Amino acid sequence: MSDPTPQTISALVDTARESAEAAARVHRAQAGRIRVEEATEKRGADFVTRVDTEAQEEALAVIRDRFPEHRILSEEEDGRTGPLSWEAREEESGEEEDSSDSPGFLWIVDPLDGTTNFLHGHPAYVASVGVVLGIEPLAGAVVASATEERWWAGRGLGAFRNGRRIRVSEVQELRWSLVGTGFPFKRLEQLHTYLEELERVLPATSGIRRGGSAALDLCYLAQGSLDAFWEGRLDPWDVAAGLAILYEAGGVASRKDGGKLRVPEAGSILAANAPELMERLRSVVNAPGD
Repeated sequence: MSDPTPQTISALVDTARESAEAAARVHRAQAGRIRVEEATEKRGADFVTRVDTEAQEEALAVIRDRFPEHRILSEEEDGRTGPLSWEAREEESGEEEDSSDSPGFLWIVDPLDGTTNFLHGHPAYVASVGVVLGIEPLAGAVVASATEERWWAGRGLGAFRNGRRIRVSEVQELRWSLVGTGFPFKRLEQLHTYLEELERVLPATSGIRRGGSAALDLCYLAQGSLDAFWEGRLDPWDVAAGLAILYEAGGVASRKDGGKLRVPEAGSILAANAPELMERLRSVVNAPGD
């Protein structure tokens, strides 16, 4: 498939924004009305509520109306047991899915990133809608209804927050960097490794922040509120939109081991405002233990 035109990418951005806004309207309508006890626990401390599913229905309806021929991967679309990851799809079909050769556009949607925050009235939750072609993000939109912040980007069109263009920070030294992260709460078997990483990164930087929404963290990195970010494993819906925004803001990202990000696949992420800072953080995160 040939590279999409700027007009096509602009249409993708518009649809991503409208889709994320549709989900965010559900967030606003239901904020403060859902008790924690009403949530269903998919797996350790990973919750889903009727807000997630209602927001997803609204978000996906926009995409299907605009681009009915496009494929969609959304966190809550498997109604039996919760999210169905890219790897789980391969296991069910018995065939290996090569995302680099997958035909056409793929929309990747998280209707409510930060469900636990939402349940507790913590403002760090968003709707996140991204679209990729192969393994590369083309466009994305993230809407934080609690703070009325909106981020969006399209390849070659720039990255924006509330209508103003954004760029990553210019911090070069790890010592002066504010770094975002995420806890491995879904996979506690990784906690020991993560705590070792945390113990190395904290004294090497000016601070670490954990907000509970990777999509929001990537937007903060894109606008310069964070200088770098790392997490041991994220699903594609956690990062698709945020990476589209980060890349257009001048940022970079890879797997924790330096491998290339294949956006439709789950895995680790290490991101920063520039390659130099990313490598400095990588050297600390991956330093051998004592």
